[in-house]
Amino acid sequence: MRSYRGKVAMRAAVNGRILEIMPQVKVQRLRASAMPLPRYHSEQAAGVDLMADLEMERVLRPLERAAIPTGIALEIPPGFEGQVRARSGRALREGLALVNSPGTIDADYRGEIQVIVINLGAEPITIRHGDRIAQMVFAPVVRAEIVEADRLGESSRGDGGFGHTGR
Repeated sequence: MRSYRGKVAMRAAVNGRILEIMPQVKVQRLRASAMPLPRYHSEQAAGVDLMADLEMERVLRPLERAAIPTGIALEIPPGFEGQVRARSGRALREGLALVNSPGTIDADYRGEIQVIVINLGAEPITIRHGDRIAQMVFAPVVRAEIVEADRLGESSRGDGGFGHTGR
């Protein structure tokens, strides 16, 4: 890893060449807001925090889910995705979780980022404007070539599915 003006770039070997990966993600504010842009909250943080952009607070009853707007849209460069993940502290303390975690934000999506949350706790959770509700990790994407096959190669596992390897 290398540091550029306080920013860290990742070095990766691809086809025998060393590439430095530091995607630039453009952020568009969709509403007038005093909230800061998503940012890393520590030197080695993997994700940027996503904040609720609400006109009024939202109370989630136990097992209730909702799409919480963030007030931003992103331009993620081709070859990357945004992975929306839960924040561990809120998950532990309150039971605030994400229904589809990680959620994927594709590079060609330009709509508002919304976070689908669920209250897995026993008490109602109040989400307020500016609350940090999730985090987003930017990651490289590998696209596969999909080919139809009459049969698949053998493996030691075969078609053993759910729970096949034991507890």
